[in-house]
Amino acid sequence: MSGKITINGQILEFTDEKNILEVARKAGFDIPTLCYHPELTVVGACRLCVVEIERMGIQASCSTAPADGMVVFTHSERVNKVRKMVLELLLANHDRECTTCDASGSCKLQTYSNDYNIKRLRYPSRTEQVPLDTSSLSVVRDPNKCILCGLCVRVCKEKQGIGVWDFKNRGSRTQIIAAMDQSLADSACINCGQCIAVCPCGALSSNSSIAEVWAAIRDPKKTVVCQIAPAPRAALGEMFGLGSVDVTGKIVTALRKSGFDKVFDTVFTADMTTVEESNEFLGRLTSGGKLPLFTSCCPGWVKYAEEFHPELLENLSTCRSPQQMFGSVLKKKYAKDLGITPEEMFVVSIMPCTAKKYEAKRPEFMTDGVYDVDAVLTTVEAAQLFKEAGILFDNLEEGIFDQPMEQTTGSGVLFGTTGGVMESVVRYVAGKLLNAEGRIDVEFTRGLDDTKIADLNVGDTKLTLAIVNGLAAAEELIKKIQSGELEVHAVEVMACPAGCVGGGGQPAQNDRKARQCRSDEIYNIDSKMVLHKAQDNEDLDKIFQKYWGGCCNHDTHHDLHTHYHAKKRISGNEIVIKDSEGPEIAVCLRESCMKNGALAVVEKLAELPVKLKGVFFLEGCGEGVSIQLNGEILHVTADNVLDTVKSKCGGQCSCCS
Repeated sequence: MSGKITINGQILEFTDEKNILEVARKAGFDIPTLCYHPELTVVGACRLCVVEIERMGIQASCSTAPADGMVVFTHSERVNKVRKMVLELLLANHDRECTTCDASGSCKLQTYSNDYNIKRLRYPSRTEQVPLDTSSLSVVRDPNKCILCGLCVRVCKEKQGIGVWDFKNRGSRTQIIAAMDQSLADSACINCGQCIAVCPCGALSSNSSIAEVWAAIRDPKKTVVCQIAPAPRAALGEMFGLGSVDVTGKIVTALRKSGFDKVFDTVFTADMTTVEESNEFLGRLTSGGKLPLFTSCCPGWVKYAEEFHPELLENLSTCRSPQQMFGSVLKKKYAKDLGITPEEMFVVSIMPCTAKKYEAKRPEFMTDGVYDVDAVLTTVEAAQLFKEAGILFDNLEEGIFDQPMEQTTGSGVLFGTTGGVMESVVRYVAGKLLNAEGRIDVEFTRGLDDTKIADLNVGDTKLTLAIVNGLAAAEELIKKIQSGELEVHAVEVMACPAGCVGGGGQPAQNDRKARQCRSDEIYNIDSKMVLHKAQDNEDLDKIFQKYWGGCCNHDTHHDLHTHYHAKKRISGNEIVIKDSEGPEIAVCLRESCMKNGALAVVEKLAELPVKLKGVFFLEGCGEGVSIQLNGEILHVTADNVLDTVKSKCGGQCSCCS
């Protein structure tokens, strides 16, 4: 559809724009909105984006399509009056402690209130304060700041396919809650932080570790070591007005000025991961091992597999993520070189990802009773730490990383964007099997499309490789693989859109344009580096030899690999669905089982004379719908649940009659 539309007296042509909002912004007229995101469905909830249209009156610009001949006013007297009223109503129901809010300075509600010169409210403010949900290691939820825009609900459902968040009640009692009103830690949240990335007003924020890091820096008994992931180097500069440029050297200098004793580059262990994972892949390929091999660098994806697809856990690479590999190297090996115990070393990671906070506290990743990584700072938190230290970031000179793990390759830098892990593996395999020298660029891995699939010939071997970002897209790919529609040898999965550059801990401008700029800078860094393949890293070879006598052996497998397991938890939170004198049957109602048809199973069981209740976190969730009968966990579908129950009862109870 195309035509001409008049906005504020200016005649404009439109083509494929889906709403007036997009046409206006393209023409340079900014229309405020709190609930709109170009990558999500349109709901028109906040009513802040209203415009005045001749013969139509006041309309929401996000949900009104442009039409030929339409005359629109974006800032008429009527429009601005409505917007101010909407802002006042939102502010009246909003915790306005801006000075202590994590979103202060990037909060849209704060910005628009200033833009529209709102100094006093005509409406009474809320007095009731609701407790914060701080149960999650990654995400903090403050319902007192929530403006019910629904962006968190939509991004979790539409981009991640999980649906942790949803609306509760109606009218003035409406709230956004975690599924079944659980704490966030008890939900199926994968800790990706995409809800934080879209929240416009600080109702969702990362669980900050800044205070913990400062305490370690000020403790004379601690040797504080920091590692820097690939993605923050292309985004942290945004927090200081520098844009999406490589600020690696400035971060190193800022960390030293802040009091860190040693600074290393996570790209070093990204190279390490490439070597270990590539050889694991080749080993499975030649020995008939479990394929396709799924990458395991992304903790959000790993938790998703544990929660929703435990049948795929044997397909996951056993390699730890680069963060956890570095933590293991530092605590198990490097601490001894420094003559200190693992407990005396405090390891901090700067990551683009809130899920890394969860990963760091997994019990699998400990040495002598202490975590291999003690604290994780997101990109935003690292910038906040530097500001608290009074560091003039944009004036800093370029620092260099510490020995003996200083050398890195472009291959490891690519881990910061979608497709980067796969390209790193292809570079390594091509170098090893074909003796390829110099640069190897793999074009099919690049770009921000959510799914990329290609065939690649490596010598006489034809490989089908897949790359996916965003877990809703990952779920669609998994369905095709499991149905036999698609046969692949290896799959790279990143939970966040565009991979790590779009992580939940990155700066607030986290839309496709920002992600593209950061991704472009990652490839720009790679193009300038002297070394391009993991096997070119001489420091890495030396570390492999020094600590384990080489790579890819029993000792490296012990220190650098792990195994994941299906989640096995039972919560005391129960819902009585049907109270009867028959046997008791519990049905899991958590998100994974709901996706697999838990409500249909409940409907079937309700036909029987049983005591039926809903619970959360039965064992093996993801393998159908989990139910518990006579103390035994069973996995059923709506089609077989009645036969399963009757066979387990053996015809000896009332439900079998």
